[in-house]
Amino acid sequence: MKLLFVSLGCDKNLVDSEVMLALLNGQGYSLTDNESEADVIIINTCCFINDAKEESVQAILEMAEYKKSGNCKALIVTGCLAQRYQKEIVDEIPEVDAVLGTSTYEEIVKAAADALEGKRLLEFHDINSTPDGKRERLLTTGGHYAHLKIAEGCDKHCTYCIIPAVRGKYRSVPMEELVQEARDLAAQGVKELILVAQETTLYGVDIYGKKSLHKLLRELCSIQGIRWIRVLYCYPEEIYEELIQTIKTEPKICHYLDLPIQHANDDVLKRMGRRTTKKALQEIVAHLRREIPDIVLRTTLISGFPGETQEAHEELMQFVDEMEFERLGVFAYSPEEDTPAAQMEGQIPEEIKEERRDELMELQQEISFDKNEDMAGRTLLAMVEGKVADENAYIARTYMDAPGIDGYLFINTDETLVTGDFARVKVTGALEYDLIGEIAE
Repeated sequence: MKLLFVSLGCDKNLVDSEVMLALLNGQGYSLTDNESEADVIIINTCCFINDAKEESVQAILEMAEYKKSGNCKALIVTGCLAQRYQKEIVDEIPEVDAVLGTSTYEEIVKAAADALEGKRLLEFHDINSTPDGKRERLLTTGGHYAHLKIAEGCDKHCTYCIIPAVRGKYRSVPMEELVQEARDLAAQGVKELILVAQETTLYGVDIYGKKSLHKLLRELCSIQGIRWIRVLYCYPEEIYEELIQTIKTEPKICHYLDLPIQHANDDVLKRMGRRTTKKALQEIVAHLRREIPDIVLRTTLISGFPGETQEAHEELMQFVDEMEFERLGVFAYSPEEDTPAAQMEGQIPEEIKEERRDELMELQQEISFDKNEDMAGRTLLAMVEGKVADENAYIARTYMDAPGIDGYLFINTDETLVTGDFARVKVTGALEYDLIGEIAE
C-alpha cells in the first residue's frame, strides 16, 4: 500500500507526524509523494491562526478529489483542526474516512485499515492523557537534526490562543523517556536536538514539582553523538537562573533562545493574558545578554491585537528598536472563535493590522542588516545542509539559526562537504562564508 502524508503547522505537529509514519511504516506502508498513486492519504492539520486553518481545509479538499478521480481508497484527517472541527469535517467533507484527535495518533494504523475496508472511524481520546515518550519515529528532517517534544499542552490560556482547547493542559514527558528517545535519535545519526513544546520553560513542574529543564539539558548533553542542543518556545517570565547558567556553561547547548513575547505595551499584554510587563521583558533580555554575550534571541510579535492603539504600536516599534532582537517574526492578529480576544471591543481593521506588521518587519530588516554587517570577520561553526546546484557552494546554518525558522548561509569552497558535517567558516559577507576547515567527529 502506498501512503501520502501531508504534515502542516508547527514542528510539534511534525513530531506527531513522524510517530504516525513510523507506525504505518511498521505495517508495510510505503511512502509516495505522488497524490494520484497513493492508496492512503493522511493530512495532519493545524488551526492555530486563520491562515493555518485555511491551508488545512484547502489541503483536505484537494486530497478529497483523489477519492473521486485518483487511486485513493482512504482519506484520513488528524491534528488540531481535526480535534477542533471534527463534526464539521464529517458533515461537510464526506470523502473523509477517518478523523483522529490530537491524543489519538496510536489509532492511525487501525484508522487506515478500517478505511480501506470501507469503514469510518472517528476517534477522540482525552486530550489531557499522559504523553507517550516511548514511541518510535520516522524522521523527515534529513536525519542530521530532529525535534524532541518534551511536553504537550499548555496552561497559560492567553486570550487569543486556542491551543489549550485542542491540546489540553500542560503535561511533561518523563525525563528518562526523553533521554532514551534522544539516545535513539543519536544512534540514527542525529547531531542536533531541537527541544520543543507549547512552552519548554515549565518542563517538569507538573511531574517533578519544580522547573527541571536545566536538569534535562544536562542529561541530554551527556549523550554521545549529539553536538548541538537548541531550545525553542521559552516564555520570558518563566526563565530562571539555573537554566541560564546551564545554557552558559554546557558547550553543546546553542547560545540561542526563542522568546515569544507577542507585545511590549503593558495594556496590550494584559489584554492578551500574558504574564509579564515591558519592564520585565527589558530586564530579562538585558540579563541574558550580560550572562551570555553572544546569545541570539528570537521572538514573535502580534500586530493589531484588539485595543492596540497607534501609541501602543509606536511603543512596540521603539521597544524593537531598542532591544535589537537578532531574529524576529510578526503575525497580524487572527481572531479565533471561542477565544476571549475574538469577543473583545476594539477589533482592528485588517489593513491596519497588516500595515503595522509591515512597519515592524521593515524595522527588523534594518536591525538584521546592521547585525549581519557586524558579523564580518567572525569565525563560526556551521552545520552543512546541502549543496547549491552547479556551484562551488554549500547551504549551511550556524548556532544562530534554527532550521525551517531562520535563514541559511552559503559556504564558498571547492572542497566536498556532506550534509550534517560541521565546518569552521569565516564570515565574508551578509550571507557569504568561506570554509576554513572541517571539524572531525
